[in-house]
Amino acid sequence: MPRIDVNCDMGESFGRWILGDDRGMMPHLSSVNIATGYHAGDPPTIRRTVEAAVEHGLAIGAHVAFPDLMGFGRRRMTIPPGDVEDYCLYQIGALEAFVRAAGGRLAHVKPHGALYVMASDDPALAAAIARATAKVDASLPLVLLHRGAASAVEAEGVRLVPEGFPDLHYDRDAHLIIEPVKRAWDPGLVADRAVRMVLDGKVNAEDGTELDVEALSLCLHGDAPNGPEVAAAVRRALTANGIDVVPIAGLLSAEGGPR
Repeated sequence: MPRIDVNCDMGESFGRWILGDDRGMMPHLSSVNIATGYHAGDPPTIRRTVEAAVEHGLAIGAHVAFPDLMGFGRRRMTIPPGDVEDYCLYQIGALEAFVRAAGGRLAHVKPHGALYVMASDDPALAAAIARATAKVDASLPLVLLHRGAASAVEAEGVRLVPEGFPDLHYDRDAHLIIEPVKRAWDPGLVADRAVRMVLDGKVNAEDGTELDVEALSLCLHGDAPNGPEVAAAVRRALTANGIDVVPIAGLLSAEGGPR
């Protein structure tokens, strides 16, 4: 039976500012990536989101980012890899404390925004995040866009997990086209794209170019106006096509664990 992880970035509210329907998304997921305070998320938000994820039995990942609250972590920054390693170690450790306090266990690490995009293409940045991850727990996989930085990540003893985005467009060079404000996507279209990514390893770019996509995890966005509706449609479509939805750890154990 084909298997896939379905994840969502969440815990990205701050103070009285609310972003995304986290609880509405959770029933349709297997994993969540929780903001760690650098691009969004304050301690009460982190605690509440972690507790809700544990309640729903979801795998919890640290959603690490550049220190960029004003830019929501989406602005590129020139930061030495050693500093990036320290930033990530700080964030992973903070989230792990909340997860342990809630009776859970940290399951993976996923960069956010500009750090995610840059690390997916820059082996030095990817290695810096992997080193921070390994210092906390080398069994934690690192989620990135593709396997381009796999050798650098795995040289640090960390497994790289490639990710697909059924509710975002890609350009013809397979780079993500980030929406400044997440728009509503047709749930049926997103569901069809998700199934095709899993079964065929394909997705059409915005200009129609057919791209190869290797993904062990699919990311959906809870800040879309109809995020929970989209997530529910994706989960139904995956199940209807005989695709089992499991956390990343279940996928990697079937493949023999971290390389």
